[in-house]
Amino acid sequence: MARLERGGDKPAGTKERGVKVSIPRDVSTPAGQMIVARLERLEVWSLSYTFIGIIGLGFLFTFYDIFDINVSFIQTCITLDPRCTPETALGALPFPVVLNLLGYVVGTLVLSPIADRIGRRNMLLITMLITGLGSLYNAFATDFVSFNLARIITGIGIGADLAIVNTYINEVAPRRARAKFTTIIFVMSALGAIAGIWLGLFLTTPATPWPLGLPFAQASPGFENGWRWMYGIGALLAAVAILMRFELPESPRWLVGQGRMREADTVVQAMERRAEGHGKLTEPVVEDAAALIPPPSKVPYRDLFSSPLYRRRIILLFSMWFFGYITVYSYASGFTSVLSALHYPPPEAGVIAAVGTFGFLGEAIIMSFLVEKLERRHWLPIAAAVTLVGAILVALAGTVIAVAFAGAILIFAGFNMWVSPTYAMTAESFPTRARTTGFALVDGVGHIGGGIGVLVIAPFLPHMSTLAALTLISGFLVVAAVIAQFTTHTRNRPLDRVSP
Repeated sequence: MARLERGGDKPAGTKERGVKVSIPRDVSTPAGQMIVARLERLEVWSLSYTFIGIIGLGFLFTFYDIFDINVSFIQTCITLDPRCTPETALGALPFPVVLNLLGYVVGTLVLSPIADRIGRRNMLLITMLITGLGSLYNAFATDFVSFNLARIITGIGIGADLAIVNTYINEVAPRRARAKFTTIIFVMSALGAIAGIWLGLFLTTPATPWPLGLPFAQASPGFENGWRWMYGIGALLAAVAILMRFELPESPRWLVGQGRMREADTVVQAMERRAEGHGKLTEPVVEDAAALIPPPSKVPYRDLFSSPLYRRRIILLFSMWFFGYITVYSYASGFTSVLSALHYPPPEAGVIAAVGTFGFLGEAIIMSFLVEKLERRHWLPIAAAVTLVGAILVALAGTVIAVAFAGAILIFAGFNMWVSPTYAMTAESFPTRARTTGFALVDGVGHIGGGIGVLVIAPFLPHMSTLAALTLISGFLVVAAVIAQFTTHTRNRPLDRVSP
C-alpha cells in the first residue's frame, strides 16, 4: 500500500510495492502516472457499495423525470389548456419535450465542461439542485408558459448530470467492468422509469377495469392535479439525492490532472484497501497510464476539435446518439400519446406503456451480467432488432392485449439495451482532461434527435398505420446501430490508451 510522507511543499515519497515514486506538484511527473496505474490494476468495485446507490438515486430521479411526462401529459394538457383532448394531446406534446431537450443541450454544453475544471463531485451537486428546482417549478405551473419554462430548467440540470455521472462512473470503475457498473446503476434508471409511468397511470388516468387501465386510478373530476403531485415527488427525490451526493469522493483521475496528488493518493489508497479484501493486488503496470497527464484546457472544446482523432469520434458518436435518440424519446416521452393518436383509448395506451417499463428493468438486470461479454458497439444491432420486433408485435396485436404487452416489453427492453454500453463507450472515447466535455458534446447535442422525433416525426404518425408508424420510429435505432460499428474498440482497455 502506498504511504504518503508529509513535509511542507517538498515532494513526498511513496513506496508502492518496491517502486520508489516521487509526488511533487508538477502534473507531468511519473507520480500521477503511478497513481493512475494503481487505479487501473483494480479488478473489483473499490469504493463503498453505498456510492452505487447514491449515484443510482440521481439516475433514478433523472429517468423518473424523463418518463413521468409519458402518461401524465394528457392530464397536464387538459388542465392547462381546456381545448386539449386525449386525442389532440400529442399535438401539444412536442413543444415541452423539445424545450426540455433544448435545456439538455444548453445545460450539457455550458455546465458539463465546468466539471473538467472544478471537479466531478462538485458539479454533481449543482446539476441535481438545478434539476430539482425545475421539477418543483413544474409542480406549481399555472399555464403552459410556466410549465415549459420549468421543463427547460429541468433539462439544463439533467443534461449536465447525465454527462458528469457517466464520466464519474468510468473514472472510478474497474476497467474490465466499466460498462457493467454503468449498467448496474442503469437499473436505478429503470426503477425511475417504472415509477414515472406507473405513478402517472395511478395519479393521472381515470379508474378503468384491468387490463385496459387501473381499477384504483385516482383521476376524476374532483382530482385533476395528479400530474402536479408527480413533479413534486420528483423534487423530493432530487433533494434526497443532493444530500447523499455530499458523501461521494472526488474522481482520483481528475485530481491527478489537477496536480492534487496527495488527495488522489488518499482516494486510491482507500480503494486499494477495499480491493485487497477480495484478494492480493497485482503489480501496477505503469504503461497502462499516460506518462504526461495534462490539466484541463481553459477551452476544452478547442482541445477536442484541434485533434483529428477526437474530431472523428465526435462526428461518429454525435451521429449515433442523434439517430438513436429519435427512437428513444419517441417511445420514452411520447409512447402513450403516440398510441392515443393511433386511436388507442388513453387508459389502455397508458397501461401498455406502463407494462413496457418492466422490459426496461428486466433488460437492465440481465445486461448487468452480460454487457461485458461483447464490445460496446455490438449491442446496438441487437437492441435495434429487439425494438423492431416489439414494435411489430404491438402493431399487429389488435384487440389481443397480451400481445401488445409483450411487444411493449420488447420495445422498452430494446431501446434501452444499447444505452448503458453506449454511455460507457462514449465516456471512454475522450481523455480525462476533457472527458465530461466530450460526453456532453456528443450526447447533449445528440438530444436534438429526440426533439426531431417528437417535433417532426410525431405529427405524421396519426396519418399512418400503427405498423408503419412504430416501424418508422424504431428504424432510426437501426441507423444508429450501423453508425456505431465504425466507433473505436474500448472494452477492457486502459482509459489512457483508448483516449490519450
